[in-house]
Amino acid sequence: MDDTLATVSIEPVLAIGGQVEWPLRLDAAALRGFESASLEPFDLRCFTTGRFIRRIGEYRGVPLRVLLDAAGVRRPGNTDFKRTVFLAHGHDGYAVTFSWHELFNTPIGARTLVAYACDDRPLDIDDGLPVLVAGADTVRAPRHVKRLARIDAIVLR
Repeated sequence: MDDTLATVSIEPVLAIGGQVEWPLRLDAAALRGFESASLEPFDLRCFTTGRFIRRIGEYRGVPLRVLLDAAGVRRPGNTDFKRTVFLAHGHDGYAVTFSWHELFNTPIGARTLVAYACDDRPLDIDDGLPVLVAGADTVRAPRHVKRLARIDAIVLR
């Protein structure tokens, strides 16, 4: 019997689904293939207590709205997208929401990223890859999702 331990590398995968034309499954390499943007460093603080959690460096990643467009949120001849909300789930069950209008019709969309690097260093699973962060939020902790696993597009009726 071989005594060497084989290590299994588990690559995080982000799934984008729900009411989209083209459901996506993206690993870190696929994320790096999209248009990128960065967010300036910031202090992560607890929303409830205001307590300092830690300093976050400069995130680099894909604007969330770029990924949602790639999945086909807006369908030709159909305006349902205007009633769409997005539920983003972390691997641990933590979930946050965004609306289509918020992401595509306000400055929040330009500053909401799915990050794959911090301070020019690739993130790994221990760093929370991929990380969803809403860079325009006054307090960023509530929509700072480490190990983002899934985003579901839901059209409200």
